[in-house]
Amino acid sequence: MSASWHLTLADTLPDDHASATLIGRVWDPAVSGPSPVLVTGDAVYDLSRSFATVSDLMLADDPVQAARDARGAVLGHPADILAATLDADADAVRFLSPVDLQAVKAAGVTFAVSMLERVIEERARGNAEEADRVRAQVLDMIGGDLRAVQPGSAAAQQLKEYLIEQGLWSQYLEVGIGPDAEIFTKCPVLASIGTGSEIGVLRASAWNNPEPEIALIVDPVGRILGATLGNDLNLRDVEGRSALLLPKAKDNNASGSLGPFIRLFDSGFTLDDVRSAAVHLRVEGADGFVLDAQSDMTQISRDPEDLVRQLLGPQHQYPDGAALYLGTLFAPTEDRGEPGAGFTHRVGDVVRISSPTLGTLVNRVAYSEDCAPWQFGVGALMRNLARRELLG
Repeated sequence: MSASWHLTLADTLPDDHASATLIGRVWDPAVSGPSPVLVTGDAVYDLSRSFATVSDLMLADDPVQAARDARGAVLGHPADILAATLDADADAVRFLSPVDLQAVKAAGVTFAVSMLERVIEERARGNAEEADRVRAQVLDMIGGDLRAVQPGSAAAQQLKEYLIEQGLWSQYLEVGIGPDAEIFTKCPVLASIGTGSEIGVLRASAWNNPEPEIALIVDPVGRILGATLGNDLNLRDVEGRSALLLPKAKDNNASGSLGPFIRLFDSGFTLDDVRSAAVHLRVEGADGFVLDAQSDMTQISRDPEDLVRQLLGPQHQYPDGAALYLGTLFAPTEDRGEPGAGFTHRVGDVVRISSPTLGTLVNRVAYSEDCAPWQFGVGALMRNLARRELLG
């Protein structure tokens, strides 16, 4: 049994969508493949004749103007395409994740509360009941607000020394307040899912949670061109057993979602809007459980530009660009079921991640093993584009 989608076009689009430049991707059954699109309040325009991929569009000197100039055929009304997406109608145009050839990367432990939860995971080793006890111990020993500590600063070094003395130093605190950010690969190229899709947790995981985030869209030379919403779903019990299991905790079939659309930066939407954004989370379970939470980007410990600098530069190149999840403030401590057991997903949960300037990303929780398998990779994309004579 699953909770209802309850998703409308008004929910999906940003509040000020009339002035926003929204880039998406659709699966078009007429060409048996994906196409980049420009989304407005009343039409979805095909961009594929000018830009075969979203990654190609991001190479333009001015992606906003390039997208507007490249408007091709109307593929449908966004409300109709959204409805077909929610119905998983294989015969209709459907929305996909808005990124394609970009590397999908994620920054972890970028908020103080999130950092503390990682320390708890490590100490509790996946035991939800033990986590409550460890959380109280850590807060008592730290006795302050970690948000005031600038990562890599002298004050951060002093805090590190204190925590080592108290026996509470952790690799998670190292990336939380040390000079180097944690940046990992969330999923392979083309493996992210979009709004209206099932998001997967491993059947063997008994303690997991959504991670509502904003993701930046970055071109190969490090220009930050826009933003979208993301769910960096995490298996807390798996990562809690060992940080070396992070790939198993993070990268599974259908485990990373992005969308609904990329909003490109322009005079009305900039990186400062990302810095000040509030990201809302709502989880609705078929069992009647409801969770509401918010991640306030003003509390991020590392500036988004710093995270991009640590992602891309002389030390690492991404010739097709990247999407970078920025991390979350959300700390899932609310009990679901037994007191002290904390929050965990149940199959059928509907997860809504929203922000007034970016719209709403919605996914339904299922087991990764039961989600649609990822089969359309880079080779399939290249063959499809070649058949459509879009490579040249």
